[in-house]
Amino acid sequence: MGRHGWNSGARRWRLTALLGVGAAALALVVTLLNTLPDGGASTAGTSREGDKVHGTPAPVNGAAEPEVGWGFTHTQFSADEGSSAASERVERRIADSGGLPQIQHLMGWGADNPEPVEGRYDFEAMDRRIDFVRASGGTPVVTLCCAPDWMKGGEAGVDNTDWSQAALETAPDPEHFDDFAALAATVAKRYPDVRHFIVWNEFKGFWNDAEARWDHEGYTDLYNRVYRALKKVNPQIQVGGPYLVMDSLDPRETHASPTLKGVWGAMDRRVLDAFSYWNEHKAGADFVVVDGSSYTRHDELLPDEFAATDKFTAVGEWVRRQTGGELPLWWAEYYVEPADGDDNRHGWSETRRAAVHAAGLIAMARGGATSGFYWNPEAEKGTDCPGCLWTPTDRAEGGRELPLYGLLSRFAAAFPPGTEYRDLSAPDHLRVLATDRTALVVNTLDRSTTATVDGKRVKLQAYEVRWLDRAT
Repeated sequence: MGRHGWNSGARRWRLTALLGVGAAALALVVTLLNTLPDGGASTAGTSREGDKVHGTPAPVNGAAEPEVGWGFTHTQFSADEGSSAASERVERRIADSGGLPQIQHLMGWGADNPEPVEGRYDFEAMDRRIDFVRASGGTPVVTLCCAPDWMKGGEAGVDNTDWSQAALETAPDPEHFDDFAALAATVAKRYPDVRHFIVWNEFKGFWNDAEARWDHEGYTDLYNRVYRALKKVNPQIQVGGPYLVMDSLDPRETHASPTLKGVWGAMDRRVLDAFSYWNEHKAGADFVVVDGSSYTRHDELLPDEFAATDKFTAVGEWVRRQTGGELPLWWAEYYVEPADGDDNRHGWSETRRAAVHAAGLIAMARGGATSGFYWNPEAEKGTDCPGCLWTPTDRAEGGRELPLYGLLSRFAAAFPPGTEYRDLSAPDHLRVLATDRTALVVNTLDRSTTATVDGKRVKLQAYEVRWLDRAT
């Protein structure tokens, strides 16, 4: 089947065919396949037996799961498809970088409808993505979004899947919350080495029209059912939420928070209320997830693109206070450059883009984040891909590293979870993050500058991102 979908925030969707297989026959096949050392080969994914293991089983009990660091989210187009030479080039590069953690969604963003008909599953595309993460040495993370049509008032059947933006952003009906939780459990059983799950994405479909606020009660109900279902599969599975968009506003707007604000604007109080409700009523959580941009909901960078990233620090510190500082903080998505109506970002040079992005990473880390996931690593085809991590893999010469991949992978290696940061003297026009061994320095000026950093004179070009070795 062809690709179907929509484009918003680089979120486009695609669909493939569904093949029916009899339950009894497939159960026998699965039993036989699971006797093989690798748990059996991946099938076309259309079985009634959704609990089939795809990959090496992980022990149910054992040591606590390690924290997940800085990585990226696979979107519709990624390195699991295209030229084998290009795909393998990306795979090797990620492995050489230490294996970055990678998010894949349950439905959409490259994955098909996982359960087009109740009890019938299609995991072919998701199998391919998870296999890519494994092959590249990365830690797989699954975002449990979105829901099959029959769970939200639509028609069942692969040919009836509605891939429009409005349909995909619809939450399951409350009477199907348990069905969605059961699907989440099926996914956890299929991929036993996936130990980190995010519940839903950006409160999609959870809006209370009558009260003009987020339906935090509905989301929390879904979250709690999914949380309990996953923990029944394996208590060691790590579950996080609420994946709220931390929208900020002009401080003069009606819903602007009077307390959580800064030069970057003010938080939307309705978002803070939603977070607080989830935090108070959640069944449990192993990490906390948010997303957002440094710019306001109206695409304003206040007062400028670099100072606007201070929002990440302020929001992170607020979230950590709400959770008692006990839960790892993840940014499932983060943006520092406003896009046009088609989600294109062509206005900045790659040098400026890398500098602002580095400032954003520094701000998230200073706010207590242990993980952040870059969105949209690859364009569909061609060579023009502002902000991508590597060139498109649609041709043999593709899959080559772009500047932001170098920044992200080195940041992940230098500042993993548990890093102890050190103060470093530097002038205000530089953004700095340092440990005993290394320092990341960003020139926020559009001109060259010479400054004293860590007691040494350093000359930086316009928007230069510089790594300093402090160990020697």
